[in-house]
Amino acid sequence: TGVMGFNMCRNLMENGGFLKMSVYNRTQSKCDELVAKGAKLCLSPKEVANNSDVIFTMVGVPTDLQNVVYGTNELDGIFDGCKSGNILVDMTTSRPELARSISRDASKKGIFSIDAPVSGGDIGARDGTLSIMIGGDRKSVESLNPLFESMGKNIRYMGESGSGQHTKMSNQILVANNMIGVV
Repeated sequence: TGVMGFNMCRNLMENGGFLKMSVYNRTQSKCDELVAKGAKLCLSPKEVANNSDVIFTMVGVPTDLQNVVYGTNELDGIFDGCKSGNILVDMTTSRPELARSISRDASKKGIFSIDAPVSGGDIGARDGTLSIMIGGDRKSVESLNPLFESMGKNIRYMGESGSGQHTKMSNQILVANNMIGVV
């Protein structure tokens, strides 16, 4: 529920038909506005997973993602609370190999894992106009299209797990090249 996640959650609640939403942030006060709108505050990623069929993650860096998904000595992770049939959607800009690893580990637990990094920044998150690049099980992705549509306008299925991250990496390279060309 940081800069990006807060607005993505808000759009899911207002436009995605989410009747119940559970939220977690290391800094609980960052969840206050969503809780005021009806979200349930959870004390761990595990608790979010226990209360959810679909779990979205949006964190800062790949190591944070690993901690949230797998847990740490101090924090129970998403996998500690998931049930068979859950869908985990990671929207963090991460690494393709981490997305594939999470997907492999998720499938062993009967969980579907989707990597869906975004482009468009905080304004796109606020306005619900993000570009979403998706990798993972196509049937699971299609079942979530109404949710993706509440957060973004340019939604593309790219292929198997890790493909969303590969596409985001390519996007970032093109952005960097354009910035260099302007300088």
